[in-house]
Amino acid sequence: MIYEVIRKHELQNCVSALCEEANVSRSGYYDWLQNLEKHVIRENNDYEDYLFLKCIYDAFKGKIGYRRLYMKVCELLETPMNPKKIRRLMCKYNFFAKVRRANPYKNIAKATQEHKTLPNILKREFSQDEPGKVLLTDITYFKYHGRTAYLSCVKDVATREILAYELSSTLKMSIVYKTLSKLSDKLAGIIHPEAMIHSDQGFHYTHPEFQKRVRQMKLKQSMSRRGNCLDNAPMESFFGHMKDELDYIEAKTFGELKQMIDQYMIYYNESRRQWNLKKMTPIEYRSHLIAA
Repeated sequence: MIYEVIRKHELQNCVSALCEEANVSRSGYYDWLQNLEKHVIRENNDYEDYLFLKCIYDAFKGKIGYRRLYMKVCELLETPMNPKKIRRLMCKYNFFAKVRRANPYKNIAKATQEHKTLPNILKREFSQDEPGKVLLTDITYFKYHGRTAYLSCVKDVATREILAYELSSTLKMSIVYKTLSKLSDKLAGIIHPEAMIHSDQGFHYTHPEFQKRVRQMKLKQSMSRRGNCLDNAPMESFFGHMKDELDYIEAKTFGELKQMIDQYMIYYNESRRQWNLKKMTPIEYRSHLIAA
């Protein structure tokens, strides 16, 4: 009995010394000890949730952020995980969406005297709720297997839908003419009375023939200020996300790249849910705006 009392006293002194060394109170230590089981349970739950999220993350090859993770979890689970918890677990286990590098795309040519720049009518008014009213267009490039391909797109600001696109192995004017032709087919003569198409001041868009075709489609034309990529930010953002999510470097031929891009456009418009579209796809959000 005396031995047990001595052992208990020695243990208490030891605990006191260790608590003092760690700069914590004895009461705090005992509280933590009593809650140790809860800590273990929480850690196990966190790890199981991490493994679940990591499976989705790996399936997207790391090209997915917490918002899209949350939307994907909502599709898979009846009781969705809190987005704040998803962010906490991503920080805790150190897995994040792969960040794209700045777009190195530069002007390909200087406009000649016959080319005409136009004023910035849009003025970054990207918050639109009428499909077909504000359209953005731009050209980006893809490096693959030692070659370069160019992609011209038209995006609806309100729905974020890609309405028309053309992939080409050259930067001849035909790339934008074909894009306009596909846009005309997509609109099928239904033109918003205030419809405009906005671009940068690139060679293609200041070309008199391009501007003539835009007028024939009954579209107003707007241009970003020189050297100001923020004036066409949603289009730049789309290209950035596309390059993040598309393994275009693996393409060995132009045909393979075109097939990848065709599949991505279908996925983007019809399956890729977006946080700022009320978690809908562009096609779903377009129907939502029309019905509203």
